Amino acid sequence: MHNEPHFSAKTSESNTQTALRFITCGSVDDGKSTLIGRLLVDTKAVLQDHLAGVQRAGETDLALLTDGLSAEREQGITIDVAYRYFNTEARKFIIGDAPGHEQYTRNMVTAASSADAAVVLVDAIKLDWANPDLQLLPQTRRHSLLVNLLRVPSIVFAINKLDAVADAAVAYKHIAAALTKFAQEAGITITAMVPVSALKGWNVVDTENNQLTDWCGYAGPSLLSILEDLPVTPAETDVAFSFPVQWVEKPVAPTLVASRTSLPPEGAAAPWGGPAAQLHDSGVITQGRRVFWGRVATGSIEPGQSVKVFPSGQTAVVSQVLSATRQPQNKAAGHSAGIVLDREVDVSRGDWLLAAEGAPEGQRQLSTTIAWMDDEPLVAGRLYWALHGHRWVKAKVQRVVHRLDVNTLAEEEATELAPNAIGHVTLALQEPLVTLPFAQSRILGALVLVDTATHKTSGAVLVN
Repeated sequence: MHNEPHFSAKTSESNTQTALRFITCGSVDDGKSTLIGRLLVDTKAVLQDHLAGVQRAGETDLALLTDGLSAEREQGITIDVAYRYFNTEARKFIIGDAPGHEQYTRNMVTAASSADAAVVLVDAIKLDWANPDLQLLPQTRRHSLLVNLLRVPSIVFAINKLDAVADAAVAYKHIAAALTKFAQEAGITITAMVPVSALKGWNVVDTENNQLTDWCGYAGPSLLSILEDLPVTPAETDVAFSFPVQWVEKPVAPTLVASRTSLPPEGAAAPWGGPAAQLHDSGVITQGRRVFWGRVATGSIEPGQSVKVFPSGQTAVVSQVLSATRQPQNKAAGHSAGIVLDREVDVSRGDWLLAAEGAPEGQRQLSTTIAWMDDEPLVAGRLYWALHGHRWVKAKVQRVVHRLDVNTLAEEEATELAPNAIGHVTLALQEPLVTLPFAQSRILGALVLVDTATHKTSGAVLVN
C-alpha cells in the first residue's frame, strides 16, 4: 500500500486507451450521486435542457442527474445502479452510481463485479473528525471490503464535504489516518486518497479555484486526473484457455451458396474443398460444421490448438476461429469468438471448451466466500441454482463456516448469513464446475446463487 495518502504513480499510455468503468460507493448520503453529477456537469457531458430539468428552488440538484427512478426522486436516495457515460480529452468513462443503503448492497455488488475502479466516498461531517481515533461508518467499511473481495483493481477514497467542517486540515488528516489503518488491517491496497467537495466542485475535475489545497495542504491531482490515469482490468491471458459456449450455430443449409462474385469460373473446381465445404455469405469456410459462439474467458485461442469439451471430456482440434463479422481471427480473453472444430462433437450451450493441457479440473465441492443478497438468510441444507458462465447446476449449502464482522474484520462462528452479510461457506455441487480461486481468475472463480423458487439472485460467490 502507498505510504502517502494521495496518488503519485502514472500508468502507461497504453493502459488508458480503453474506457474506464468505475463505480462510486460508500454510505448513504455521502454524496455519490452529487459527485457523479459534478463530473458530468464540469466535463460538459450534460445538455442544457437536462440541466434545467434538475433545478430545485433555483439551485441545481446534481444528484438528480443520476437518480432517475421516481422512488429515488421522492425519497432522495439511490436505489438502483445508474450508468452514465462521459469523456475527456484523455479517455472515455463508464460510471456507475451504486446505492449506499445496506438493503441495496446487492445492487452495489452487481456494479462492482465488472468495475475497473471504485471511488469510495467518505462523508466528513458524519464522522467525529476532530477525534484522531475516529471510527468509520459500517457501510464505508462494508463497501470497501466488497470491492476488495471482488478484486476491483483500483480503490480510490474520496473524502467529501470538507467545505462543511470547521477545520478541513484536521478532518482530512484524521479521516485519512483512519482509512489507512482500516486498509492495512483489511489487506486493501489504496490506489489514491483525495479531498473533495462534490457540491462546490472543489478538486473534482480540476484543482484550480478551490480552497482545499490551502485548507488541507493537499498538493496532489484532482479526482478526475487520477481516474484518467488508472489502468483497466487486464484480460486473463496468463491462464489456460477457457471458453463458455453461449450459442451453437447449426451449419448453413445446403441450398445457401456463396455470392456470385466469389464463385469459381464455370467448370472450375471449387477452391474451398469441394461439395462438403460450405461458404457463408461473408466468405468464411466452415466445412459444414457447427460454430460455437461465446466470449473467451481466459487464455487465447487459434487454429491448431487442441481443446476438450467440459463436461463430456471429448477432445478435438480447432480448425477455425471467427470474429463477430465471421472473419478468421485469433482471439484472446475478453473478446467474442466463433470456434469451429475439426470434427463433430457433442457441445451444447452451457458447456465449456478448455485447453487440452493445463486447464483446471471439474470440482464438486467448493470452499467459497459469499456476499449474501437475498432477503431470506443463507442456512445449511438449502438448495440453490448455481450459474457459472452459462452453465446451471444445483448447489447445496453444506456448511456456513464463519461470518465476517465488518466493524472488527473478525471471523465469527455462524450458522447462517443474514441479508447483506459476508461469510465463508462450503458448497456441494450436483455436477462439477471448472473453477479456479477468485484470486487467480476473476472469471473462473466467480458464480452466482439463484433461488430455485423465486429465481432471484441470492448470492455472489467467490471461490477460495
